[in-house]
Amino acid sequence: MSGPLAGIRLIEIGSLLAGPFAGRLAADMGATVVKIETPDRLDPMRTWGHGTKNGRALWWPVLTRNKHCVTLNLRDPEGKELFLELVRESDAIIENFRPGTLDRWNLSYDRLREANPRIVVVRVSGYGQTGPYADRPGFASVGEAMSGMRHLNGEPGEIPPRMGISLGDSLAGMYALQGLLAALYQRDALGGEGQEVDVSILESCFSLMESIAPEYDALGLVRQPTGPRLEGIAPSNVYRAGDGKLMVIAANKDTLFRRLCEAMGRPELADDPRYADHQARGEHQDELDAEVAAWAARHTAEEIDTLLSRSGVVCGPIATIADVFRDPQVRAREMLVPHDDPEIGTFLGPGVTPHFSATPSSVRWSGPWEPGVHNPEVFGSLLDRDDETLSDLAERGVI
Repeated sequence: MSGPLAGIRLIEIGSLLAGPFAGRLAADMGATVVKIETPDRLDPMRTWGHGTKNGRALWWPVLTRNKHCVTLNLRDPEGKELFLELVRESDAIIENFRPGTLDRWNLSYDRLREANPRIVVVRVSGYGQTGPYADRPGFASVGEAMSGMRHLNGEPGEIPPRMGISLGDSLAGMYALQGLLAALYQRDALGGEGQEVDVSILESCFSLMESIAPEYDALGLVRQPTGPRLEGIAPSNVYRAGDGKLMVIAANKDTLFRRLCEAMGRPELADDPRYADHQARGEHQDELDAEVAAWAARHTAEEIDTLLSRSGVVCGPIATIADVFRDPQVRAREMLVPHDDPEIGTFLGPGVTPHFSATPSSVRWSGPWEPGVHNPEVFGSLLDRDDETLSDLAERGVI
């Protein structure tokens, strides 16, 4: 085992994305993650996603990589006892059921803590464990919408589009991992105890809203969508190159703007009163955008990228995934790594981040397809059940 979380055992219960994404991040960092699926209600992520190969969804082996997958019925009395035994051998649990679900199964936090006083329980839900919306089901799309995030996306006056990914789930998953790490540090390094960590998709999205809350509270300002640019931040926009490709050019800082003007062959613009400082450029944003757009249209995207990067101006293309695969920076940083899957074959998936110098994270195996493939390892070796007992438990639907 390698990675900074080697030696930590984490139980993942739940399905779909937010909790399992947090589990994937922990597993990438070396934690032993035991993913539990109900024998007759497997995780729907096994079939989700847009692409399949050999009849298998390509999302599942990435989301479940590095995990030990077992089946266990937490509604069954024997299943509960096996689960509590596993809790005694573990450091933490990540669950993303609707609040109150584990309580109804007689697996409340108090009971979990009786089994293991040091257990950290990370709970991920749409709205958190308390409040008037706690009992509602929650998905990323609604969390993004209710947080105010979706309102800011898209063009003014149009229906705000969503990102083509489940952004709110991934944000909640990252906050879940942060909460897990902080709770483990407080327990292990500072002599504390186990505790609950309450993560909300809605709150995870809202936490990224920068100065929007104080702007409304102090000024009554309701920020509106602005398309590909931010109002008052100029030049920082998407510009079409002469070959039709789209480039982001961000030179809203005074020093960067002067470099951009020199690279454009228009050094006098940096001293023009309309553009002399950040505030002036914001007030004359449309005019300045027109200047940059006219210059960009006379060059190819590659020419813009080469010239501006050499000049120390922030820029980059709007890339498709095909462009990302060709990007030498992505390759150099090993952000596309092979996954060796017995049914799909070898495919490239996202690498691990962040990078650790002494304890590197890694992709050690692709997510398994056979339900309960690690039952013998977890219930047999770890919890000391023999093969005959495991067969009996499987026949009765306990595992």
